[in-house]
Amino acid sequence: MPTTQPAAAPAFDERLRPSPAGWALVPALGVMGAIVLWPLGMVPGLVAGGIALVAAAVGAVRLSTRVRVADGELHAGDAHIPARLLRAPRALDVDATRHALGPGLDARTHVVLRGWVRTAVLVEVADPADPTPSWLVSTRRPEDLVAALVAAGATPAPAEPATID
Repeated sequence: MPTTQPAAAPAFDERLRPSPAGWALVPALGVMGAIVLWPLGMVPGLVAGGIALVAAAVGAVRLSTRVRVADGELHAGDAHIPARLLRAPRALDVDATRHALGPGLDARTHVVLRGWVRTAVLVEVADPADPTPSWLVSTRRPEDLVAALVAAGATPAPAEPATID
């Protein structure tokens, strides 16, 4: 009797959901929808408010990009790349992420950014045939993503030399 093994759980899996402030905007948009049609009457205002509330909630969920490392690949939103083609993944703190998105950004970099997530991982693409030199991916758990990429086959960043003071 053949046995089927369940698919391995992803080494890293994160949904980039909006921050609490982002979720606070959902009912605010519902109220604004109600205010727009309230001059026509209470019923149209309540219907518009309900529709705006549902639309805002669905929009917030749909904007929740998924970042994961599974089956030897990095998946960020709809894009994916084999981890073996990646090298030197680096966890970026808030300031490093800001720099990587500003003056440190190569225009060819594949960016998966969510403005409400303040940290990221920058990883180089080692495929010479790929015109994209690197990926910059938003994540709230950058160290975990780096560890998962290395475990999946990405070449780790070289160790920084020790300094003697």
